[in-house]
Amino acid sequence: MSVTGRSNEELHEQAVAEAAQRYEDSAAERERVEGRMAAGVRFPDNPDALAVRADRILDRGGLSPSAVVADIHGEALDLPHTNERIIDLSNELQAWSFLPRGVRAGATVARITLRRDGRELPHGTGFLVSPRLMMTNHHVLPDEGFARQCFAEFNAQVTVDNVPDTAVRMELDPGSFFAADRRLDFALVAVTPALDGRPPGEIFGWNRLSVQLGKLVLGERVNIIGHPDGRLKEIALRDNALLVRLDDFVHYRTDTRPGNSGSPVFNDQWEVVALHHSGVPKKDDQGRVLRTDGRPWRQGDGDDAIDWVANEGVRISSILKHLARLDLDPGRRALLAEMGPDSGLDQSTAPAPQPERITPAVPGVTTPSIPGVPVTVTMTESDARTRGPKKGRPARGTAFGGRQHLVFLHGRDQQGKEPEDLRRSWTSGLNQGLTLAALPTVDPADVWFPFYGTRLADLVSGRESTAQPVGLDEVSAAAAAEVFAAESPTGSYEQLLYEAAARAGMPQNGPAATEGFGAGLVGALHRPLSWLAARSDLDEWTIATFLRDVDLYLGDSSVRQAVLDSVLETMPATGELVLVTHSLGTVVGMDLLTRLPDGLDPVLLVTAGSPLGLDGVNERLLARGPHRPPKVRDWVNVWCPTDAVAVGCPLEDERWGKLTQLAVQNGRDRAHKIEEYLAHAGPAREIGTVLTRPA
Repeated sequence: MSVTGRSNEELHEQAVAEAAQRYEDSAAERERVEGRMAAGVRFPDNPDALAVRADRILDRGGLSPSAVVADIHGEALDLPHTNERIIDLSNELQAWSFLPRGVRAGATVARITLRRDGRELPHGTGFLVSPRLMMTNHHVLPDEGFARQCFAEFNAQVTVDNVPDTAVRMELDPGSFFAADRRLDFALVAVTPALDGRPPGEIFGWNRLSVQLGKLVLGERVNIIGHPDGRLKEIALRDNALLVRLDDFVHYRTDTRPGNSGSPVFNDQWEVVALHHSGVPKKDDQGRVLRTDGRPWRQGDGDDAIDWVANEGVRISSILKHLARLDLDPGRRALLAEMGPDSGLDQSTAPAPQPERITPAVPGVTTPSIPGVPVTVTMTESDARTRGPKKGRPARGTAFGGRQHLVFLHGRDQQGKEPEDLRRSWTSGLNQGLTLAALPTVDPADVWFPFYGTRLADLVSGRESTAQPVGLDEVSAAAAAEVFAAESPTGSYEQLLYEAAARAGMPQNGPAATEGFGAGLVGALHRPLSWLAARSDLDEWTIATFLRDVDLYLGDSSVRQAVLDSVLETMPATGELVLVTHSLGTVVGMDLLTRLPDGLDPVLLVTAGSPLGLDGVNERLLARGPHRPPKVRDWVNVWCPTDAVAVGCPLEDERWGKLTQLAVQNGRDRAHKIEEYLAHAGPAREIGTVLTRPA
């Protein structure tokens, strides 16, 4: 049942009230930011955020590098000041393309109009985020029924000659797609194609939303395009600034009106950073909303009379993260995937498979695949006990023609997990990718899964010399890294950490490493850890402990030997080998290839989320340095740009030899997950093609 107009207004009032409360709760942070800005600090954000932002501005063409060089040439600026200057220049010295790019972004914005009682009432603003999807506020389109009463008007604007343009009407299609959330105050709705069949995004363009870091820093300006009070399209430029960045919301100064609900909030590179949803009214000590004349506001005064002190937008990254968690059918998930790889909403971001139902499976019967649905084979508990794989071996030896063997080699942090659960999880991810690649799916019972996770964890814990186990709840990641560096078998832990940060773009001539972090090694290691975390989708603790395990494996011969022995216990002896490795497993896999039995022919190696690009890693392999993996016919290396473990990728050294390099965009908070890597059609196609080719 559709909401009424009155309840729709109540939703808006509720959004305003909640925004005002968040504004009040963040007063201390806002006052700190405004105080620093008043003191002359242009962008009162942390140094890492400034560095990532400056890098993104240059990468995205937001400012000509020659303009930067010309402006700062001869000035004795340290790195943070240089980054601030780059950001400031992007606010002041826009390339000529700023204007046409703004025009292009503005074309994606439409006025949402409501049909009621034979009238057409301007209601809000929306903007295209894919060829077929439009985003606006939940309080603008609270449900499917209300959306059916509305339509979108593109080109509702004046031309360069200051005369009204010809508006183009397009109907909303909530039956094809509709998603909304009251707390985040967003709605996403499909728009019907034009009469010639073209989706609206092909006509007016659409905004490529991104989950990546570096789109805005505190003190930077934002731009808003919308339909205030239902008027023709208008833009708010320059008199604005980001004041506070909360987990899911941002507060900024700019001149908007109620009709701007649902407008895109852009940075100066015309990337959408937030969904505008509410003004923030000024209140007195009793919590009453105030008018511009200082008197309490009352119902009937109208929004024009309110003293608006700021505006609030919903962070785009929070909306994308919410969308990634939705349980959608394949058709609607495909519509989300059209938002592009930067959104993290391609097929690989579908919710992780739920635990399989215990249903009988008939031995020797292949389950048919259904397009768009990953296939897994289940068995009863008694079946698992009687015919389940033992010690990582496949349940039957006749898979893939009886000659080929698919082997999954896992990475670190797998202790305490059930190998059979991991085997099914890897296979489920691969089957998603195989389905997208239109190739036959794989039965988990046909996969080899050597498991060394518990053995490695025992070796790591056996080396701890600290009185208490190092834990995230007890010490910071930097303090833990200090312990790892002190206990490094060859003293190489710190080198690994700094090389990874350098390859992620951390400047080597910045301010003192210990500045602001205390003296000693903790301060020195905090800088590369925080840099890697800021430039990736992994936290500092994950990065620190991953490098600890890599360093331990490479630096302690007894650990390396024990891990390789564990893996070799569960490996085929003859036939063709398709070896799929992940994370630390890619390092173990490279060593393993030097010790394979003569009768085993490695026809394909897949390395995913690999640290092999770090010299501190590849120079300590058994075969030493970048080298062509022994005996391997084909090699595919796949990585995600936001995976800090794969920071050395692509593998560019010519000594690696010929290989296929695939960059993929994994889902938000899942950049290093193997299931994400395998669920992409590209790497899955490379594996499936080998497994299905004639012997």
